[in-house]
Amino acid sequence: MIFYFTGTGNSLYAAAKIAEAQGDRTYSIAALMDREKEVFHYDLGENELLGFVFPVYAWGPPKIVLDFISKLYITGNPYVFSLSTCADEEGHATRVLRKALAAKGLSLSSAYTLRMPNNYIIGGYDVDSKEDETEKLRAAELMLAEINAIIGQRKKNVYLTIPGRRAGLKTTVINPLFNRFALSTRSFSADDSCTRCGLCEKICPVHTIKVTEKPVWGKACTQCLACLNRCPVHAIQYGKATAKKGRYYHPDIDRLENRDKE
Repeated sequence: MIFYFTGTGNSLYAAAKIAEAQGDRTYSIAALMDREKEVFHYDLGENELLGFVFPVYAWGPPKIVLDFISKLYITGNPYVFSLSTCADEEGHATRVLRKALAAKGLSLSSAYTLRMPNNYIIGGYDVDSKEDETEKLRAAELMLAEINAIIGQRKKNVYLTIPGRRAGLKTTVINPLFNRFALSTRSFSADDSCTRCGLCEKICPVHTIKVTEKPVWGKACTQCLACLNRCPVHAIQYGKATAKKGRYYHPDIDRLENRDKE
């Protein structure tokens, strides 16, 4: 079983490619957390896959992923892997995940970082150029083929991650500040081009958006930026700077989401 969390589809795509190659299934962490269970208990066979695929937020795993792992109770002896998706580098996100898994008695057999097109358009960031986006998607296909070969052979102690420079500082200092202060909805708004289509409400993983005359945000947020990037008319903004920036979501996200619900 392969658990994933996604905002704009990069991690869903990666999880789906691995599941397809390994003859396994994907499970949405956001959908599972909706059940509000205290414990998620799974009994897995010898070397059965147990995967965690997630985007990197401020050089760490999304809080919702760690919250899900804290509720896991796994019996058996699975092959455990993780895959983080990011625009450039993951910091020590894998170390944070490995520590969370170890607290549940799980040992990480292999881990990977997959560079994907950027969706974080807050602050001084913008989406990648179309050329860079195309190249990243092409390279991701090749990298996933390599990852699937390793996972298929159940190789252990393989860590193809991309920590980047000053990884320790970024993950131990910046990531906690991000989780404490950046998971806010106060800067989200919808401009007058909003058509009230309701897509933002439908795709929000924590169901914080309600569409009346315009979208209204509650307090919960993961900073996945799905609402911001996937609005069909680019009506949703974060502060004032995003109006002039691009938008990105994975080109296969609609197809993969529909398949995931079948």
